[in-house]
Amino acid sequence: EFLGLAYHKEKHLPVVVARLFNTVGPRQTGRYGMVVPNFVRQALRGHPLAVFGDGTQTRCFTYVTDVVGQLIALAEHPRAVGEVWNIGNDRDEVSIHELARRVVQRTASKSAIEPVPYDRAYEEGFEDMPRRVPDLSKVKALVGYEPQVHLDEILDRVAAFFTSDKGRM
Repeated sequence: EFLGLAYHKEKHLPVVVARLFNTVGPRQTGRYGMVVPNFVRQALRGHPLAVFGDGTQTRCFTYVTDVVGQLIALAEHPRAVGEVWNIGNDRDEVSIHELARRVVQRTASKSAIEPVPYDRAYEEGFEDMPRRVPDLSKVKALVGYEPQVHLDEILDRVAAFFTSDKGRM
């Protein structure tokens, strides 16, 4: 970010910095700690859903089409240049424990929800962010953005992908 913004300031390079918040969509593997595809895959297999920590940490999730729409709108807007923009969904803030419960419910799974202490999941000294929700007031003011896909629909779409021929587990 800083290097890009410095080039914008010194060399007039048209840079737009986007900070993405919890993007979710089909074809995500969950390999890099992506909680939604991991939970959905676990629930569809009937495996326990591992909730790290106490599960009270909250997040918002953004469907990939909403992210792409925001990125295109910013790329096409001249006043976006030289600025930092949060890209995400500020609706449907949910605790990780509640997310696990909703995944189990929406997939009609019998999976248990199992708390996993941080010291068992991560190395010593790990700290999780208790709340990660983007402030979208700036992008909303510039391009009129409003998230279109809400959490339950995101969960349904991810589950549908994993149960389709393309996403067979």
